[in-house]
Amino acid sequence: MNVWIAIALTALGCYAVKLAGLLVPAGALERPVVRRLAALLPVALLAALTAQQTFAEGHALMLDARAAGVAAAAVALLLRAPFLLVVTVAVAVTAGVRAVAG
Repeated sequence: MNVWIAIALTALGCYAVKLAGLLVPAGALERPVVRRLAALLPVALLAALTAQQTFAEGHALMLDARAAGVAAAAVALLLRAPFLLVVTVAVAVTAGVRAVAG
């Protein structure tokens, strides 16, 4: 029964957050600082998530094949490769390092 209580509270919380977003006045959203923050925040959050998933194992810093894949993807991006090629290079380097390292 506790699971259903958690599900109901989560649903109510999501509804409350959506309602709070709808209640923000339009004038507040048109400010240049808010517009710039709204444009940059998703990129920053995605970068933080990528870094956390790549370099963290619990509470410890972990440098393994994932770090090599991200580094290879960064090089491919610097060389202005298409996105599909960037992903392919990252996957191939990660798989190669895992195969060599065991």
